[in-house]
Amino acid sequence: MCSLVNKVRPVQRGLPLTLRLRANAGGSSSTAGRDRRACPGLSSNVAPLLASTRFYCSRMAQTEGLLFRQLFETGSSTYTYLLADTETKEAVLIDPVLETIDRDLKLINELGLNLKVAVNTHCHADHITSTGLMKKRLVGLKSAISKFSGASADILLSEGDKITFGKHYLTVRETPGHTDGCVTLVTADRGMAFTGDALLIRGCGRTDFQQGCSKRLYNSVHQKIFTLPDQCLIYPAHDYLGQTVSTVGEERKFNPRLTKSQEEFVDIMNNLNLQKPSKIDIAVPANLVCGLHQV
Repeated sequence: MCSLVNKVRPVQRGLPLTLRLRANAGGSSSTAGRDRRACPGLSSNVAPLLASTRFYCSRMAQTEGLLFRQLFETGSSTYTYLLADTETKEAVLIDPVLETIDRDLKLINELGLNLKVAVNTHCHADHITSTGLMKKRLVGLKSAISKFSGASADILLSEGDKITFGKHYLTVRETPGHTDGCVTLVTADRGMAFTGDALLIRGCGRTDFQQGCSKRLYNSVHQKIFTLPDQCLIYPAHDYLGQTVSTVGEERKFNPRLTKSQEEFVDIMNNLNLQKPSKIDIAVPANLVCGLHQV
């Protein structure tokens, strides 16, 4: 039903950029750093480390005809991703945040894009999505989320579904474990994967609330993400150490949790002793209704 996307040309910048970022992140091995990375929403009042050296990616996948922007929200350290077909101008927005709705809409307008779908990788606990409010400001915009999230949206996603924009599309891979409704979105050429909170850079989402299950998360990552090509770029929903991108090959080799056995992984996740996300009692009820609860 969708046109094929041209193959990705060899990525020249992704790995060097990642290595430079890690070389700058001197405190990345600290306990506090690991806990923040493992806990989306844990520290809404903690500014991202290395904010002055954070890099932003405009087109790291280098797929022909694909416009790509990586955006950042400081309060919850959330990444929002904008992808568009450069010919048709049809676009998709991944994990938009309420506090940055004006920034996102301004960019979309400046680039002359027609935003078709705003999709959440799961029902977030650390911030309120802007999808509901954005629909009120953009005629024809559809919201999307996993059918297992328990949240309302125009499009309820399942394994194998495709979110199309122009000649491009994102394929849904269900990756539960952090929550029941987590999905990873993969470009047609399998050159980019938007992993939400399932897989973070050298970390993963916590599993101690919102239907979390360590065994399911471990299996999801190994079966649905680590089976992608080594060079596939990993774009998570959060990072707390100034890192912007990784690869499947890197995470399969260096991720300190997911390189362990399943039994070891479960033990690690059961002993994180993380604080409750500060906005969970506000964010989850709002995100169950597309971010419009008491907004």
